[in-house]
Amino acid sequence: MRVAVAGAMGRMGTVACEALRSANEYCCGLARAADPDREIVASLEEVLARKPDVLLDLTTQPASYEISLEAVSRGLCTVVGSSGWSAEQRAALAETAERRGVGALLVPNFSVGAMLMMRFAEAAARFFPDAEIVEMHDAKKKDKPSGTARETASRIEALTGRTTAVHSVRLPGLVAHQEIVFGGFGELLTIRHDSLTRESFVPGMLAAVHAVVSRRGLSIGLDSILQSAP
Repeated sequence: MRVAVAGAMGRMGTVACEALRSANEYCCGLARAADPDREIVASLEEVLARKPDVLLDLTTQPASYEISLEAVSRGLCTVVGSSGWSAEQRAALAETAERRGVGALLVPNFSVGAMLMMRFAEAAARFFPDAEIVEMHDAKKKDKPSGTARETASRIEALTGRTTAVHSVRLPGLVAHQEIVFGGFGELLTIRHDSLTRESFVPGMLAAVHAVVSRRGLSIGLDSILQSAP
């Protein structure tokens, strides 16, 4: 397995590169400025020349859409860890992946715990249709609400038919935190997940890059590749 990392100099990209090097699966990185000592190049063409098996896109929008769509159109399996994708952008990526016969995986959150949080929220929504979401991230996170919060709200709304309010907090010291508060008659149920370090995303990230090579078309979330998880 040879994995290239787009956004290699970002906070998540740095963690991903280190994890892939430890697994002997690092091919190269992609960033605005090249760094030969770290095998980081400055164009997708240079990435493709190194013949990776998978592109792990950890850039932000709008670059994420442009890079991932181009990679998939060139026949490269791609895992997208960026949030902020519109329904139209997802549809374009899905169509391109199907047409090229390669796998694409869009993951709002690589944390296995966050995946379980969303599963538990779906189970609770069947009994508690009234819910609100509070998501908290580092002050540097640009998008509000987070991709995880939007995905959670979408799942709840699909079951209940009710709009789920989302409250966003951006403060220094936070990493990635979310709670869903369900209200019932005389009781509250709160489901919460906290990522305290970015290393919490590594197991899901590695699972995603290994799974995408055997897929065709677009899949969404870790759920789509970890169906056997509790």
